[in-house]
Amino acid sequence: MAEAVVTRHADLSTRLISAVVMLAVAAAAVAIGGAVLDAFIFVVALAAFVEFAMLIVKATPNLALRLVAWLAGAAYFGAAAAILAGASTFLLLLVVGVTVFTDTGAYFTGRAIGGPKIAPRISPSKTWAGLLGGMAASVLGMFLAVFLADSSLTWPRYELGLNLSVQNVTGAVLIGAGLAVVAQAGDFFESWLKRRAGVKDSSRLIPGHGGVFDRIDGLIPVVLVGGLIAANMVQ
Repeated sequence: MAEAVVTRHADLSTRLISAVVMLAVAAAAVAIGGAVLDAFIFVVALAAFVEFAMLIVKATPNLALRLVAWLAGAAYFGAAAAILAGASTFLLLLVVGVTVFTDTGAYFTGRAIGGPKIAPRISPSKTWAGLLGGMAASVLGMFLAVFLADSSLTWPRYELGLNLSVQNVTGAVLIGAGLAVVAQAGDFFESWLKRRAGVKDSSRLIPGHGGVFDRIDGLIPVVLVGGLIAANMVQ
């Protein structure tokens, strides 16, 4: 029993240290911006794609299916990386923030409430309560983004066209809830793929956290959908 407690503490310490390092590297890349940020985005996307490709190899022996999956994966990760590299700082922080809020809300709500599972054969830990908690947290994140934009503390209003009007707040609620579902769908997709591959993590690259794909599985579809929404709003 004592050994199990020590092991859990060691695992938690490893996870915390890894998380701090990841956040520091990402924050530094965003702060520097320009070519450094673009390089960071594409390196992360490439690492996740390599892990994805390895999962496909383990998931199916069919060479034709592997090839199709690799091409689809290249488009999936490549498009997300291209959108992030060309995104404004506001959009970049928004999609990352929504994903983090969703994951955090889903985790704590799911743990606290429990209840029926969404798809236990794919992801036994995901519950409907967790999904609703993630949606609520994502909506909160979107509302904060609109509030900050309206306050002009960081981005001038005229660059975003945002203010605390009923229309914008309603839009933030709907988009936030929708992106939370998209993030969870990305999480389910990777969980399904890992089950097909018979592995727990996409790799062991990040101590205590698994692989890069494990960390950005929900972010990728959020970036794709968020980029489309942003492009339509600009037109």
